[in-house]
Amino acid sequence: MPFQLELTRPFFLIAMLSLPVVVYFFYRTLVDLPRRQMIVSTVIRSIVILLLVLAMAGLTLLNPTQELFVIFALDESLSVDDESSKSASEFINRAVEKAGNNGYMILPFAAAPKESTKELAEQDDENNAASLGNGDSLNGETDSLIAASGTSAADNARKGTNIQAALEVAAAGIPPHYVPRVVLLTDGNETDGDSRRAALNAGVRIDTVPLKTRDDPEIQVSAVNVPAQVAQGEPFHVEVVIDTNHDDEVLVEIYKGEHKIISAKKELKKGENRFKFQEQVDRPTEFAVRVARTGTGDGKFQDTLLDNNMASGLVFASGKPRVLLIESVPELAKPLEWALEQEGIIVDTRPPQGMPDSLADLQNYEVLMLSNVPATDLSARKMEVIRTYVSDLGGGVIMLGGDQSFGLGGYYKTVIEEILPVRSDFEKEKEKPSLGMVLVIDKSGSMGGQKIELAKDAAKAAVELLGGRDQVGVIAFDGQPYWVSEVRPVSQKTLIEDRISTIQAGGGTTMYPAMDEAYQALQSTTAKLKHVIILTDGHSSPGDFEGLTQQMASSRITVSTVGVGEPDRNLLERIAEIGHGRYYYTNDPLSIPQIFAKETMTASKSAINEEPFIPQVIRSSPVLSEINFEEAPFLLGYVVTRPKPTSEVILVAESGDPLLAWWRYGLGMSVAFTSDAKSRWAAEWLSWPGYNKFWAQVIRNCMRKSEAKGFMVKVERKGSKANVRLDSIDPSGGFLNNAETELTLIDPALRDKKIVMSQIAPGRYEAEISVPDSGAWHMQVSQKYKGQPLYQQSRGLVVGYPDELRLRPTNEELLKSISRATDGVYDQQAEDVFVITDEKAARATPLWPWLLMAALILFLADVALRRIDFSLIFGPLFRRSRLQRRAKTGKL
Repeated sequence: MPFQLELTRPFFLIAMLSLPVVVYFFYRTLVDLPRRQMIVSTVIRSIVILLLVLAMAGLTLLNPTQELFVIFALDESLSVDDESSKSASEFINRAVEKAGNNGYMILPFAAAPKESTKELAEQDDENNAASLGNGDSLNGETDSLIAASGTSAADNARKGTNIQAALEVAAAGIPPHYVPRVVLLTDGNETDGDSRRAALNAGVRIDTVPLKTRDDPEIQVSAVNVPAQVAQGEPFHVEVVIDTNHDDEVLVEIYKGEHKIISAKKELKKGENRFKFQEQVDRPTEFAVRVARTGTGDGKFQDTLLDNNMASGLVFASGKPRVLLIESVPELAKPLEWALEQEGIIVDTRPPQGMPDSLADLQNYEVLMLSNVPATDLSARKMEVIRTYVSDLGGGVIMLGGDQSFGLGGYYKTVIEEILPVRSDFEKEKEKPSLGMVLVIDKSGSMGGQKIELAKDAAKAAVELLGGRDQVGVIAFDGQPYWVSEVRPVSQKTLIEDRISTIQAGGGTTMYPAMDEAYQALQSTTAKLKHVIILTDGHSSPGDFEGLTQQMASSRITVSTVGVGEPDRNLLERIAEIGHGRYYYTNDPLSIPQIFAKETMTASKSAINEEPFIPQVIRSSPVLSEINFEEAPFLLGYVVTRPKPTSEVILVAESGDPLLAWWRYGLGMSVAFTSDAKSRWAAEWLSWPGYNKFWAQVIRNCMRKSEAKGFMVKVERKGSKANVRLDSIDPSGGFLNNAETELTLIDPALRDKKIVMSQIAPGRYEAEISVPDSGAWHMQVSQKYKGQPLYQQSRGLVVGYPDELRLRPTNEELLKSISRATDGVYDQQAEDVFVITDEKAARATPLWPWLLMAALILFLADVALRRIDFSLIFGPLFRRSRLQRRAKTGKL
């Protein structure tokens, strides 16, 4: 490679346009110096300008060099055994002994390159060349490169191999003006990325050094193969694939959901072992397989990594629709169960404690029904699961009425109320009795932080739920009570809420004086109903609580208590019992607002209408076809609610309050039926011929639609990526093209993401998704054509242990292909890493210092030529001046 010149900032050459100006002033100057001297000055001045312009334009001399800069990309993932890690360290040590004047750097990587090395690629070229001199190493001594696997955080970082990322960082990190080279030390078992593509794009020679994978005794569950979808009750096989590097005996345990269904002892032979177990399902089910010690004590079961001893598969079943009915008293749900089963709908009834807290369980059902379940029985996690199930997976939810439903159940301003088509707050009727209520809130030091903030939110929500004729006061107590807001009409709610916001935690716990203050205040009110709610999280100083509560009960003042954390439960229960109120306990501060809302609605006695009525149809719907409501018997009561603006109200009570309403929420539907379906309010409906059909048609209208005819979804995973493919045909059998196809992806933490699937072929749509976290990933694929919904279908994917923990030999084929594609050497020897070849790079030498020095010298010469008449010194060299010539020609 010959010497070359280059300009790094050529746009500065535009300054050359100043040269004509210099020539112009040469002809127009009035300086009286010899002409030849002026010509020399003009030439020198032009050269000075030229030198300055070239310096600004970054004139650089490129001289050829054969100096190498080598990056050792070192695989530190868990699949590389400790012996190979030591060998790799020794390899690097031997190689750098031969480095000489060549530069090198070490890049440890696993799931991603180390952060400190990534920063190298962000430095500018000149800094790289300056800071990484010959023989430098990013991490100092090479002996310290192999990280010890001592902490769980370090192990998590090592549970992956991304060769692509390592090669990209290595290629970007090599300083310019060196012959680049990468030495890749790895077992070649990448779990993410495409190393072949990265090698071709890098434009760098890559030598590969194969490392041995782990050879410790290892057993792994490689796969659980189940069909994606089967018919309900259809037999199928659960295929378990177990790999081992030695002969052994294990116990294979298969779980169907949360229940163990199979426990079988199996002999394993070195290599791949496959076992099949016949099963059948009637709902979407996750099958988990685990291998464990047989317990025979014969010295078998040699295993090193336990994380890879379990894997799962998810199968969906099509058949009869299933409903999950959550009922506070499951025995009362029998009539509804029998009615729906006669209509071909399977019902699974559970108490509130059986409400699923995972989508995998709730996915088993097309509809969730909540019958008289208070919000206090549902955790925030369960409420979020319900919302995700309806909004993102197209499920249906139906809330039935009761004295613990809607507002009476404390659903005001909860996630569930957001889903429902009706609101839990309402305008109290004028004939309903007025309520006087005092909230007594513990503000002691133990209530600090989240507790006091939630207590304030709960108090504000209680104020909002009361009617304009009601009155409310708020007392806070620590060692002494004080009135946050005296008893005043709820019409002043803005003032009351502002004062509630001022409560700050601190001090001791003395509850008796606060109760006495509430008692005295309510005695002087004119409200028909009087109620006290006490909230505390501790043990109070002594007082005659039973005597005071008895006086309050005698004055028709009811008392309810709420205990949070570690309260005096016996005392609070006794106060609620004597005060004819209710006692609540929670160890979750987040449930405080629901408890206050429930208690406020119950105390106001205005959320229930228990007068018999005949349902009135105000909007026709196919759901009510073949049902004659003119012959329907009375319903004996309902919960008062308000419809939301965009909901559809189908049935109302004679007073106009909504009885049956529904609306779309995301992909799913929610329904509110404000009466019940059991023997309290629907006692006369149970023997009505339309009872079965009514509930079957409401449920079928609400349930998740999963029509799969002409709609096939396939999910394939590789590493942390998964490919979702949909093949769709129209009713006539042709390919369905240009359809709006959307994938809703829900990760194990219930975060959802909408992804538009792209059409890649006639009738085929595809999307690539990232599934980096272990756990169950849920997908809902929906398709519309010209704005009309066509299909939707659910699919699931269970991501188990990282692929890094799988038993695999060194991927020599991949390493050979990388070396071959980049003219590198496979199985490179340490002594040959820094061997000089014919390859050369251009070493840049900036010329601006020399150009500036030359310009300065010439500038001084130019100044001298403009100030000194050299004709007096050099005689004839500089003859007549310009004035002498003009005088001779008569042109002065």
